[in-house]
Amino acid sequence: MASIRLKIDGTTFRDTFNRQITLRGINCAGDAKFPSRPDAPSYVTEKFFEGDNVSFVERPFTVKEAHHHFERLKRYGYNTIRYIFTWEAIEHSGPKKYDEEWIQHTIDVLRCAKEYGFYIFMDPHQDVWSRFSGGSGAPMWTLYACGFDPKNFPVTEAALTHNAWPQGPENYPKMIWSTNYWRLTCWTIFTLFFAGKHFAPKCIIDGKNIQDYLQDHFIGACKHLAQRIHEAGDLENDVIIGWESMNEPNKGLIGCPDLSVTPPDQKLHKDTSPTPWQSFLLGQGVACEVDTWDVGGLGPYKTGTKLVDPNHTLAWLSSDYDDTKYGWKRDPGWKLGECIWAQHGLWDTRTNRLLKKDYFSKNPKTEEKMDYEYFTNHYFMDYFRRHKEAIRSVHTGCVLLCQPPVMEIPPSLKGTEDDDPNMIYAPHFYDGITLLNKSWNRWWNVDVFGILRGRYLTPAFAIKVGETAIRNCLRDQLAAIKQEGLDYMGNHPCLFSEIGIPYDMDDKHAYKTGDYTSQVLAMDANHFALEGSGIAGFTLWVYMTKNTHEWGDHWNLEDLSVFSVDDTPLPVVHPKGSLYPIAATSQTSSNPSQASHSEALSYTDSITPINPTNIKEHIATPVISRIPSALSGGGDLATSGYRAAEAFVRPSPIYTEGKLSSYLFDLKNAKFSMELDCETPPTEDAPTVIFLPEYHFPRKVLQVESSSGKWAISVDEADCGMELIQRLRWWHGSGRQKLVVYGLKRKLGVNSEQQEEEEPGYLEQCQNQGGRCVAM
Repeated sequence: MASIRLKIDGTTFRDTFNRQITLRGINCAGDAKFPSRPDAPSYVTEKFFEGDNVSFVERPFTVKEAHHHFERLKRYGYNTIRYIFTWEAIEHSGPKKYDEEWIQHTIDVLRCAKEYGFYIFMDPHQDVWSRFSGGSGAPMWTLYACGFDPKNFPVTEAALTHNAWPQGPENYPKMIWSTNYWRLTCWTIFTLFFAGKHFAPKCIIDGKNIQDYLQDHFIGACKHLAQRIHEAGDLENDVIIGWESMNEPNKGLIGCPDLSVTPPDQKLHKDTSPTPWQSFLLGQGVACEVDTWDVGGLGPYKTGTKLVDPNHTLAWLSSDYDDTKYGWKRDPGWKLGECIWAQHGLWDTRTNRLLKKDYFSKNPKTEEKMDYEYFTNHYFMDYFRRHKEAIRSVHTGCVLLCQPPVMEIPPSLKGTEDDDPNMIYAPHFYDGITLLNKSWNRWWNVDVFGILRGRYLTPAFAIKVGETAIRNCLRDQLAAIKQEGLDYMGNHPCLFSEIGIPYDMDDKHAYKTGDYTSQVLAMDANHFALEGSGIAGFTLWVYMTKNTHEWGDHWNLEDLSVFSVDDTPLPVVHPKGSLYPIAATSQTSSNPSQASHSEALSYTDSITPINPTNIKEHIATPVISRIPSALSGGGDLATSGYRAAEAFVRPSPIYTEGKLSSYLFDLKNAKFSMELDCETPPTEDAPTVIFLPEYHFPRKVLQVESSSGKWAISVDEADCGMELIQRLRWWHGSGRQKLVVYGLKRKLGVNSEQQEEEEPGYLEQCQNQGGRCVAM
């Protein structure tokens, strides 16, 4: 087995030359959340509840299509993939019935990714537990194992699913799916998964408490996949760098101080918002008057009440349910047809009286008071250790991504046995105001993280006014989350494994007009935050192969994909005909020896600046041919924008010799700058390398200023022969070094044809503007 291609060095990643690696990645792909056979996006109701008879083969895409998608992602400048798969994909037919065909398909797709040099982290993805409780992740049989009947979730509001929305999937309220975390199904299952032995001791199945039963199967499925990848022999460490434990874990009811009121840590209310006690009643078929909410600019606000009447329908399996289907044996002490919390004495189904409202507030064994921090340090970490042990028993030495509950204080691992040197802190962050309202407010925003950490006397003080303040606020929130990881978990890289924006802003205004200005500003603000916060890397949410303007990501009406078949892809912009190399001057005592290169473009140390008028005197064969990309989109070139691609296809350091001090891309002015500290100048075969997208930096237009050394522009190719990405290689001196690259300023949010209509001569400017090189 090959040695791992990157190593963790404190808070950074290093390659085999000991250069710092900046991980710039994306989640690939959202299509993996739902089956391929039948093709079952969340708006399809037919055969939804036939969850055993599905297949995820060809998810996230076919092997034949894989090269197209990986080529596109590589051209976007990504070097990292958070590879999405679900427990359901592996074990959908029943306990320990693993889908070996899907596993082989996954191995084949990962082998395609290998040709493009991606670093891949495997993500066992879940959202609100399962497709059958409104999200993705666990197979349907896990709901039956917990005693639930998912067919009755809609009427009892135990979960609100897109597929079974009573008013039709097209009317499913935006972002309501995430409220399922605060409804009966998720409240119950996450409690059982993490703490069933403490809070549901009667729930015994196959001789195990439901906690061990669920964890054993989930971890076992992940380990089985890891074992098959290990047996493939050519993926570990070459492609698969690490494993994540679970996407966005949730504590369920653990630590809830009072079941009769809304939990104090509930962050989202939308539409009906039952208390835990009301959810128990609704699940048992009892009607309740429930508060209703909506989300505005300053967050959720109450709108009234609504009578929810299940009409005696239970969210639980009936007492005459055939419990032999999956081969398990349920303990006689666990009765079907009745709420499990009533069976544990929390309430009386005869009188509908709540008896133990503080049942989950303390650890029943130790009487310790519990909150989210207690949950993270005890129940979550108990699970994390089990998952880590299972994966490391197969993939020795792999990187583990630790993702504690979203926006909560991370576990206190610093200086303990859990302070694993090969671990990444992998938090998530979304600009909640933009995500929930599906609108970019360029006038004001809110420091949500600061409010959660009690940094303001009142939320009004957390409001940030103006574009600069908003961008700085996002950056500072990411920096604070990173610092929290250092304070609690120890010296580990911080990689934001999810961050992104909704594209269907303002009632899909961009889809009607082709103007993506709001999306560009929002995406640019998020990347400004990522670049300015000093993190080790990120994986943007999300790449979706089948995104459309009508159904978005085909999942719960979310629309965060950076690619859509209904939009025009960002073109590779370069002057027609000959492409000219750009060379640098040098004003430094460091003078690395010149080496021959096989790249299309080369460099020189000549003190005479090279430009299009004298290039033939310096380069023998300046004409460079280019093979255009085979990829295309389905949008109307005359009207579609580039889906804000100008904001996320942006320059970035790839390898840095020394320590990367800072880097930033000024989108409006097409200016990239970076600073580093270097003890020893880079060797000839291991320079500092920067990704320079041709869209912003056409080679006849870009200008470079460097503090020392020499540099070269090249276009790298994949094994498949397609030209992929433009890079700048920089051989600099020691000490503090700075590089600035100027590109072509463009109008944001529209495509080149639209800009040509508004600014005649714009395209000719792109063709004729010459580049220059300056020593700083």
